[in-house]
Amino acid sequence: MERNNLYPVFLKLNKLNVLIVGGGFVAEEKLKFLLKSSPDAHVIMVSPMFREGTKELAKTGNVTLIEDRYHKRYLKGSQIVIATTDIPEVNFKVYKHCRKKRKLVNVADNPPYCDFYMGGIVTKGNVKVAISTNGKSPTTAKRLRQFFEDVIPENVDDLVKNLNEYRKTIQGDFEQKVETLNEFTKGLIAKKED
Repeated sequence: MERNNLYPVFLKLNKLNVLIVGGGFVAEEKLKFLLKSSPDAHVIMVSPMFREGTKELAKTGNVTLIEDRYHKRYLKGSQIVIATTDIPEVNFKVYKHCRKKRKLVNVADNPPYCDFYMGGIVTKGNVKVAISTNGKSPTTAKRLRQFFEDVIPENVDDLVKNLNEYRKTIQGDFEQKVETLNEFTKGLIAKKED
């Protein structure tokens, strides 16, 4: 049976630099996704042209638009690269350059050329849930995101904040604190008796 072996990670995109190569619809969707999840992300976009929606969206964040064709010099300073052009040769060139320079790369809609996938994300204050379908079905990730947005209560952030304050009052070493918090939060996932 096939399983998802990806390791989920939450990146501080205000401390990293993201390069998006392309200026079409897919590039705009990737930018929208990044800024929705990380409004303080540092993003540079390179493309000979940009959609009007992309230009407006760029104004809402820390986004630099460069009207030019892709060249490997634009990789300098970036840690994460997303290639979204409709020219497969350009996307493959971006992928090869990233591999050579050891940069994380995602070639949109081309899983063999992806070091990471951009899954569905649910955010409720400090709580963030990421959903991955291993690159197999972005639509399923989207539907699961919608489901979890409805199921996770809006006040879950209050719970997290209160538990954080309680955690500060617990005495003992790390192991004792974890044990106390585990016991205290057990009721959150307790199964209801029939």
